[in-house]
Amino acid sequence: MNGIGLFGGTFNPLHSGHLQVAEEVKAGFNLEKIYFIPSAVPPHKGTDDLAEAMDRYRMIDAEMSARRGFVVSDVEIHRRGPSYTIDTVRYFKDKLPAATPCFLIMGMDAFLEIDTWKSYQKLFDQVPMIVMTRPLEDAKQTVQSAALEKYIHAHVDARYKYITPSSCFDHPEKHPVHLFPVTPINISSTKIRNRIRRGLSIKEMVPVTVENYIHKKGLYL
Repeated sequence: MNGIGLFGGTFNPLHSGHLQVAEEVKAGFNLEKIYFIPSAVPPHKGTDDLAEAMDRYRMIDAEMSARRGFVVSDVEIHRRGPSYTIDTVRYFKDKLPAATPCFLIMGMDAFLEIDTWKSYQKLFDQVPMIVMTRPLEDAKQTVQSAALEKYIHAHVDARYKYITPSSCFDHPEKHPVHLFPVTPINISSTKIRNRIRRGLSIKEMVPVTVENYIHKKGLYL
């Protein structure tokens, strides 16, 4: 059975970089579907420049309707309080058939803060992770994997071991942590918001559906 990916974030707004890396992960892991899960109240980010949760949801929804295998979930928007990943993972594990492989997708920066997340240790018991990285030369890849192993040993469990052929941290009992290189794209939601405030074009940075929604609603001005 093909797997399911869970891709969370503020998506403030959704941009072409999000879509590109999701396409690459979907193909690389032969996933049937990736759920984009906008957070309502992100526990580790400020909310000063954050569009309303339903606006961020609708921007994603407008784009997902034309993309096979991508869907948006409002599970965190309708849950009261901060949007904790452990609660979202448990929701999907309960919702999906028991035999469905489920992966938590995140960037390297997010993974290196995982020890600050609520009940983060339990995530490694619940779901395998796909950590998106930049493509590196072999020597730099070795340095990166050694640094990550040190971090995982310090904050998660010293029994995780890096398996070079599969680019994966394996554990005898917990779920694996996969490292997956994706195409580097010089786009960020912060850059997009700054360009909007300066009256500059955001074409090529966001899908047309997102651009139209932002202008229609007057977001990020």
